[in-house]
Amino acid sequence: MSNQSIYRRIHTRLLRDSIHRMNNLGFRSVARQVERNSPKSEGKKPVIFFDASTRLEGVSLNAGFALLAAWSLQLQGVPVVHFVCTSGMRPCILGTNRKDPDARPPCAGCMKQSRELLSYSDLVTFRFLPNEELDRLLEGLSIEELMNFEMQSIPLGQLTLPAVRWILRRHALEDDAITLRLYRNYIKSAWSLAIQFELLILEHDPQQVVVFNGMQYPEATARWIARKHGIRVISHEVGLMPFTGYFTEGDATAYDLDIPESFELDQEQNEKLDGYLTARFKGDFHMAGVQFWPEMSELTPEFRQTARRFDHVVPVFTNVIFDTSQPHANVIFEDMFAWLDEVLEVAKNHPQTLFVIRAHPDESRPGKASEQSVEQWAQNRGISTLKNVHFIPPHEYINSYDLIRMAKFVMVYNSTIGLEASILGASVLSAGKARYTASDVVWLPKSKAEYLGTLEQLLSSDTVQAPVYFKTNARRFLYWQLYRSSLSFEDFLEPDGVWTGYVKLKDFSWEALLPENSPTLATISDGIMNNGDFMLKETG
Repeated sequence: MSNQSIYRRIHTRLLRDSIHRMNNLGFRSVARQVERNSPKSEGKKPVIFFDASTRLEGVSLNAGFALLAAWSLQLQGVPVVHFVCTSGMRPCILGTNRKDPDARPPCAGCMKQSRELLSYSDLVTFRFLPNEELDRLLEGLSIEELMNFEMQSIPLGQLTLPAVRWILRRHALEDDAITLRLYRNYIKSAWSLAIQFELLILEHDPQQVVVFNGMQYPEATARWIARKHGIRVISHEVGLMPFTGYFTEGDATAYDLDIPESFELDQEQNEKLDGYLTARFKGDFHMAGVQFWPEMSELTPEFRQTARRFDHVVPVFTNVIFDTSQPHANVIFEDMFAWLDEVLEVAKNHPQTLFVIRAHPDESRPGKASEQSVEQWAQNRGISTLKNVHFIPPHEYINSYDLIRMAKFVMVYNSTIGLEASILGASVLSAGKARYTASDVVWLPKSKAEYLGTLEQLLSSDTVQAPVYFKTNARRFLYWQLYRSSLSFEDFLEPDGVWTGYVKLKDFSWEALLPENSPTLATISDGIMNNGDFMLKETG
């Protein structure tokens, strides 16, 4: 490495550290004001916050959401306890080295960040507790045996499984040394955490527990323990709109919405939704600070010419297999690849229909690329030899909405584009449970046999017409998701200037955190303290 390259790396690191120090001063300043202005809370049960999987250094969106919500509760006289990691996992999610499961996570920087953010807060720390008996029980177990492993009735194998899949970027786990070692380490860490979180529950008798996501193993374990004791658990995730979060008593990664049957969009709401959709259909879409579509290309003349040689076009939209929404989706098929295998067999029997299989763009995102990808599946299945199957890889940013407009009908697993296709008036057949499927937006058969029968019927029909209410319900659902369930933190947060998706505080007074001054924090406070539904009340 040249001296110039070394200099650049040192300069970048120093600049990053300087920006983070300045950002942390802002967090400390507000935390101090919150502590000074919070009323006494003796005799009240606390709310426990736990979000160990949101960050190491810096402050991610979800870490920011949790901190702001906790500050707001404190200012209302609600005692808040933060459950904080002090080298308590071996390893944690974000500190995992996928090539070396035994590598120690970067605890020093993470613990320093925790001290900065929570220096004026009540906290309980947890450390890693070795357990020789557990070590002995886990040694020699296969992947399948680890999946089903329990200790003292705690389903540690199932609680840690989504995290193992997420960090390895795959659904089908290989029975190799690295995977086995990582799985065992996560189970050991989850057990250690479970023991200490249960002690926390017994000592503090909380009224509520708030966790990030609820699927990554630290928060999943804490949630399981809390529910075991009959304690209500709220989870949160990023929303679709920039700087928005979603809080729920259900599963944040499932994003279930209970929309009143009487809710209908008025003219102003329709115009507001149309403004969002216009930008979305042009590829202008950000989530958690990530731009998913760097560009959006038109369908090529060559593709359109190919499509004209077939009677019909059926787009098939896939998902990222390790995403934490996938365990909720697998209600008909074992997983997305099992579905794709069935689709491929059906395609072979319908040579006059062009099936266009679209890999999700996020499948090849730098630093988070799938190790078990649709692109690999396509190569292994030899779909390039099939004249009526066209594959679009994740790095080709073609306009999927043009595909929808030319489709006989659309096939999805649980992708958001199924919702958008219904809004565009297309007929949509879903193979997995999605956040919108309960709202009568698409066809979701109840079994594999029913799914394949419905697919065959759609393919054999001369034309396919979606029920009118699919589009109506899709618009209702998306509006509710965007403007009622997505809670905006834009008054408090802005990009931190270092990492994509990380934030710093805007300039505001501590009074801004009171529920009467923030519709978002009023909604969260009502949801936590009064069993509210976490839906924003719309004002005229």
